[in-house]
Amino acid sequence: MRIGLDIMGSDHGPAVPIKGAVMAARELPPEVRLVLIGDAAAIAAGLQAEGADAAAFDIVPSMDDITMHDNPTKALQAKPKSSISIGFHLLKEGRIDAFASTGNTGAMLVGSVFIIKPIPGVLRPCIPTLVPKEKGGLGVLLDVGANADCKSDVLAQFGLLGSLLAQHVYHHPAPKVGLLNIGEEEKKGDLLRQATHELMREQQQYTFVGNIEGRDLFNDKADVMVCDGFTGNVVLKVIEGFHDLLEDHGVKDPFLQRFNYENYGGLPVLGVNGNVIIGHGISNEVAIKSMVLAAREVVLSKLNERIREALV
Repeated sequence: MRIGLDIMGSDHGPAVPIKGAVMAARELPPEVRLVLIGDAAAIAAGLQAEGADAAAFDIVPSMDDITMHDNPTKALQAKPKSSISIGFHLLKEGRIDAFASTGNTGAMLVGSVFIIKPIPGVLRPCIPTLVPKEKGGLGVLLDVGANADCKSDVLAQFGLLGSLLAQHVYHHPAPKVGLLNIGEEEKKGDLLRQATHELMREQQQYTFVGNIEGRDLFNDKADVMVCDGFTGNVVLKVIEGFHDLLEDHGVKDPFLQRFNYENYGGLPVLGVNGNVIIGHGISNEVAIKSMVLAAREVVLSKLNERIREALV
């Protein structure tokens, strides 16, 4: 197995991804090899600073890399030798089994859709996030930013994609799927939520438990929580902000610690023909390591094959 890692996408520069790569390599089995994509001189110097053997990694040089300020749609064409562009082409050509980056999220989505392309039958690829549950385990919330506007059939399919992710990567044997809404009753919400509820209730591919409210995110009512990307991103930022606020006020609690993004690192783009893992730009080396380990789990799960099978 070969996992490509974008060294140039971090808010902290190449040093942090290199440290994360070295940490991950120490935990990965020998059959997994990391492909580091970025400034070759910086990578070599970073590996030397960490006391790592450069021969244990593959280094693919990049130049003119995509920044957070670049236009996501234009950047991949304008900068074909950037780390993100190279990573996507390596993945498309089958030279790596997964591509992980904490770089420009928009460019990562554009590359996923226009270079790797959606799995046939997928209406809209989406981005999930993980939500810790009060009694243990994790829930999946999706979409959290890829699709601000959605139609009912797209939301209903998110339920399937999230269910397959929960089942095959996070080992929920029979995940329960809920629709995030402003009330539990069947006719609650706007016309979009009402139409989506009807579609989700009628489908036979996953276990739909009806509407859930914001208060249900952390309980066991649903393992997979479906919403449009606008709503999901707002929810995600509220959760992150509240977590940081409590930490700043000195609140220490084991459950609170489970909200720390470092534990999860990154999540796959669901519904595309390759394993693309997106992490947070502010990720430290621990989060980078977790993202690389998560990429391995996604590859081993054969998630994309399970999605193709479900859409036949």
